[in-house]
Amino acid sequence: MSLERIRQTFERCRSEDRPALITYLMGGDPTPKASRSLAMACLEAGADVLEIGMPFSDPIADGPTIQRAAERSLGSGTTLEDCFEVVEAVRRRSQAPVALMGYVNPLLAYGTARFFKRGAQAGVDAVILPDVPPEEARALCASAAENGVGTVFLLAPTSTPSRWEAAFRQATAFIYFVSITGVTGSRSELPVGLTDQLDQVRGRSPVPVVVGFGISRPEQARALRGHTDGVVVGSAIVAQIGRPGTPAQRAARVKATVSHLRKALQPPARVRSAPG
Repeated sequence: MSLERIRQTFERCRSEDRPALITYLMGGDPTPKASRSLAMACLEAGADVLEIGMPFSDPIADGPTIQRAAERSLGSGTTLEDCFEVVEAVRRRSQAPVALMGYVNPLLAYGTARFFKRGAQAGVDAVILPDVPPEEARALCASAAENGVGTVFLLAPTSTPSRWEAAFRQATAFIYFVSITGVTGSRSELPVGLTDQLDQVRGRSPVPVVVGFGISRPEQARALRGHTDGVVVGSAIVAQIGRPGTPAQRAARVKATVSHLRKALQPPARVRSAPG
């Protein structure tokens, strides 16, 4: 069912002539209970797919915004079990796909087979591990497949043709194209040549291709329409969670951010010609 949920979601978005909106937030930020509500706030505002971060003390691929979210989450005592419970809370209310994203060390400490079995029980559809290259992921992929959990691999502007092929062989859910050579975080402009790169990857990938890192504003998301199957936004949402306020205020800020992004991905309104 996990991969079917993902497949159906991308098909629905294609039929609506728009990329899927994929929103990221850190599990347990600012508390495990709060992150459950904030995940639902994303879906209520129009997100198609959720990425739930698994906090780690050394998030090498993340910029300051998500690093601080990991610190807040770990400071509140968040564990992998809490992240699974965020997924379970979402699954009780929604059939939207959910991907867990994080680093491999906590997964190995938890136990690979145990992790994927628990993830499947919770309703996890896919797992994204930025620090695991596809060439070294055979055992992880086998355990994921055994439990019906999809796998996602990252490609970057600097990826070689052999890395492309390795990612295409191993990914069962989607390919995550990293728009920049650097860490996560908002950027003022999209990189030059990004849409051409996305077109090339999509032309060869057997699974959907989404793009993330550095995308924060509606106009940036709008510029990617027609070149990607999904747009991932993380730091812009996490920044709203990090600002002071009540739970209701945080949820309202998250909803406003997600809603603006979703509207930007909608196809242009067709102008009807006047009857002659």
